[in-house]
Amino acid sequence: MNDFTGTVILFLSVMFWGGLHSLLASHPVKRRLQRGAFLGTDQSYRLAYNAFAIFSFLPVLAAIVLTPDMHLYTAGMPLVVFLVLAQLLAVLLLGIGFLQTGPLPFLGLAPADAQQGLVTSGLYRYMRHPLYTGGLLFIWCMPYMTANILAIDLALTLYVVIGAVLEEAKLRKVFGQAYIDYARRTPMFLPRLWPHR
Repeated sequence: MNDFTGTVILFLSVMFWGGLHSLLASHPVKRRLQRGAFLGTDQSYRLAYNAFAIFSFLPVLAAIVLTPDMHLYTAGMPLVVFLVLAQLLAVLLLGIGFLQTGPLPFLGLAPADAQQGLVTSGLYRYMRHPLYTGGLLFIWCMPYMTANILAIDLALTLYVVIGAVLEEAKLRKVFGQAYIDYARRTPMFLPRLWPHR
């Protein structure tokens, strides 16, 4: 297997993982799987869903290790400083956004009704998906880039964009006009410098 073939397979494996992840998050599949005794509650489903997402990513990690790679670039000074600072900002966005959405229900460690309703304050006042923005900022500000990392970044970016569109459809169903109004005044990924009053 040459480097290019391995990189394409790696890209497709990440996309397959992302597609499966999105499918299991959809309401029809979730409701069907919740008919079982163990997955009957939203909390137990969320816990099982997160565990499956982690363990199902292990083959992708194995593919990353086993796929031949090719170095593309290493950022030099002063660019590397800018990229590392951007990654620190991304980690901050991820941490704050995660705390604002209620981490315990998200992880499946508390009942789903303990989660807040529609969150439009804090980071969510500036953008609708700060977690996705933080994740994308982190992966695209890597100071070291290889063909495999690039393939993973492209696949994850595509997965995030598709996932955000699907998530928006679910949020419109759950919150109705309140979410439609919120989406109308708040950007999806790129933050509004001055929040809507």
